[in-house]
Amino acid sequence: MKLWERIKIRGNREIYYYDAQNDWEIETFALQLYGLIREQMEEEKKNGVLFLCIGTDRSTGDSLGPLIGYKLKGKKIKRAEVVGTLEKPVHAMNLEQYLRAVRLSFPDHLIVAVDASVGNMEHIGYITLGKGPLKPGLGVSKELKAVGDIFITGIVGSCGNHDPIMLQSIRLSVVMRLADCISESICFVEKLWDRTASV
Repeated sequence: MKLWERIKIRGNREIYYYDAQNDWEIETFALQLYGLIREQMEEEKKNGVLFLCIGTDRSTGDSLGPLIGYKLKGKKIKRAEVVGTLEKPVHAMNLEQYLRAVRLSFPDHLIVAVDASVGNMEHIGYITLGKGPLKPGLGVSKELKAVGDIFITGIVGSCGNHDPIMLQSIRLSVVMRLADCISESICFVEKLWDRTASV
């Protein structure tokens, strides 16, 4: 069974879809993320990586970002900065403030934006990865500034329903599975960085 697929949208923009509901292949996702990060760091002359985990702990469906930030902080990754956790979430009300702080404190960092998203019914439980910014809040009809150089999203619900209440009825098991897969893969990326540094 194919665990990931690549589709092209908006011209040359590629989005990779990974099925987190099947046997999750950490290495497959991590290698793709690692490759995108290296490529973008060279292109944009960046010297560090920052994971900006977006969402709120007040809504189950929108808690994916803060959960991933919490897990990454717990794993104490050393080669990347993490902003957005359960204790200090980055959400619609404070996103601009955090973006200003990130630009001041980490001006030479590549930003990997991580967020929950909605999609087709058959893609619920999938993880997407691609180059370019993501637009937080689109799933619930909010217009927020596009953020990031690379994006990772976990599809938690269907795009047929733009009601913010829908995000509160998402099963926690779906969100936790996505959070585990993404955070484990990011930790694997750090191992790849360690291997490259020691060569």
